[in-house]
Amino acid sequence: MSEAVLVTRDLKRSFTQAEVTIEVLRGVDLAIQPGEIVALLGPSGSGKSTLLQAVGLLEGGFEGSIRLNGEEAADLDDEGRTRLRRELLGFVYQFHHLLPEFNAVENVVLPQLVRGADTPAARDRATQLLSALGLSQRLDHRPSKLSGGEQQRVAVARALANKPPLVLADEPTGNLDEHTADAVLSEFLNLVRGEGSAALVATHNERLAARMDRVVRLHEGRLQ
Repeated sequence: MSEAVLVTRDLKRSFTQAEVTIEVLRGVDLAIQPGEIVALLGPSGSGKSTLLQAVGLLEGGFEGSIRLNGEEAADLDDEGRTRLRRELLGFVYQFHHLLPEFNAVENVVLPQLVRGADTPAARDRATQLLSALGLSQRLDHRPSKLSGGEQQRVAVARALANKPPLVLADEPTGNLDEHTADAVLSEFLNLVRGEGSAALVATHNERLAARMDRVVRLHEGRLQ
């Protein structure tokens, strides 16, 4: 078996509020193989977003081990963690967070330019991804002219623009109606599988989780 794209060992996170310590993650052990799509299931407030923030290297204050493609995050400085995020990770959130002044193609081009791609190649890649998501007629539309489902499709394309080994998705269809959520999730799963990326997808929806390769449940700060 090839090396896991993500491994966490005894991952912990606690917060102190009004002199009360709240343990959100109590020792999370998780491994995701290349190309594997894993559903992270749990009710609101169970710590799913906290876990994604940890493995996405978006926030400090965690204890334990996080290894991405074999590199231990705790051994890296801020520049090193930024490099891992840029080279290895793509992010999809419940809200699309698109840049309103740029159209669909430009929103997908920008992360590629940050990574060092040339503009023509970045535009070709953006057009390919957006077309695969059914947006070939909406390439030059700004987010305000797109529906909620279309905006989230652009966000999915943006997350995959740099061909990340691992995509982290936090309730990616949670802001959509059921019909649109089903369609967007299907396209997301097809695209991730087609690209060969792995994914960790946080959701509270059992039905959507069942469509992924494996389901892990976060309960009282540990995975089951």
